[in-house]
Amino acid sequence: MACVMYHEEDHNCTDVDILVKRYYLPVSYGIIFTVGLVGNLTSISIYLIKLRPWKSNSIIMVNLALTDLLYVLSMPFLVYYYSNGDSWTLGDFMCRFVRFGFHFNLYGSILFLTCLAIFRYVVVSQPLKAAQVQQKMWGIVACLAVWVIAAAEIAPMLNMISLDECNNKTYCLDFASTIPVEDIRVYSWLLTVFGFLLPLGVVFMCYIGIVRQLKKGPKTTSPCRMRARRVSVLILVVFIVCFLPYHILRALRIETRRMNVTCAVDRIIHAAYIISRPLAAFNTFFNLALYTLSGDNFRRAFHSTFHFEHWLPKARSLLKVAIIRNRSNGMPAQ
Repeated sequence: MACVMYHEEDHNCTDVDILVKRYYLPVSYGIIFTVGLVGNLTSISIYLIKLRPWKSNSIIMVNLALTDLLYVLSMPFLVYYYSNGDSWTLGDFMCRFVRFGFHFNLYGSILFLTCLAIFRYVVVSQPLKAAQVQQKMWGIVACLAVWVIAAAEIAPMLNMISLDECNNKTYCLDFASTIPVEDIRVYSWLLTVFGFLLPLGVVFMCYIGIVRQLKKGPKTTSPCRMRARRVSVLILVVFIVCFLPYHILRALRIETRRMNVTCAVDRIIHAAYIISRPLAAFNTFFNLALYTLSGDNFRRAFHSTFHFEHWLPKARSLLKVAIIRNRSNGMPAQ
């Protein structure tokens, strides 16, 4: 019975979830690995070399990039696993490590982004405390708290994720497909409420507070305030676009496993849940965009590192010359 329900061996039903795992997951994880590895290594290098000394935001950004980097390093194992027809050959420890890494990155990123939203709100609403909030100490305290809280949130998962043998194959089950389902249901809801919904509420309140503060005073369009608003909007977009679908579909996946639903409904919900997993991991892309809005001169340091300031003006001048020539060639003869 477990093979039919959890490993999709019933060929009398739609196999949409099998197709999604076989083709969508390897491609998505491959893209995330490539972009995430290059992007986060570059970001960490720029912060280490170009942006010293650090402020509190810089420390949080580096820790966020480090969390993303550790996660994307596990992607090749998932690409191999799903390309190999859900056949896990790397042992129990690596299975737990890879699944743990996904959730640690997920909830660590949520907490780091929440800290950034809170810091931005304080800077905008309490300008006199801005210098104090930007001190290194606050960044170190925030990051230590995030690492400890994220590890505490995900630690029980190490005892829930395991290998499963079925039909002469070894499966590394994802969290929502762990057997039995009753062992993970309550824990999943606790993770959703305290690990996602509570931070989402904090981020939303910070955004509302920043918007209200921007409507006050003569300096509503100052670079600092506008940057704070853009950062808050981007963080809110990450929560809604990347994290919200995953938590909704994970809960739906777990609940449908407990109910007597048709095979087609179960497979479609499972397929949607599979699609949401890389979508949650795509927050690494948004994080890369976040660095350019951090206010730590990251964009200038990035251009300096790759010498963009030298060849970009030349490229613009060449483009202007080409446009002028095209217009001259297109003019009718007198």
